[in-house]
Amino acid sequence: MFDMLNSRRTFMRVAAAAALAIAVTAPLASAHAEQGNMDRALMSLQDALQSLRQATPNKGGHKEAASQLIEQAIAQVNEGIRFANQHGGGGR
Repeated sequence: MFDMLNSRRTFMRVAAAAALAIAVTAPLASAHAEQGNMDRALMSLQDALQSLRQATPNKGGHKEAASQLIEQAIAQVNEGIRFANQHGGGGR
């Protein structure tokens, strides 16, 4: 029961971090500006990935799948930051 509850909590944290990363990738306003929300999203995703890596391995493959999705989300946030910097975005 504890493993299932812990796994569910981890999944919810991962899902929340991924949703946050997606929500903050909208086009932004000024060139090469501070991108605090994107930076915070990136840090949250990195924290979630670290937590998953430290979790016990007996999650029926879900831990690994979640890790891969977070790695993809991290890549997308980085691409969003890069795009905003190249196309005059930024600010949040």
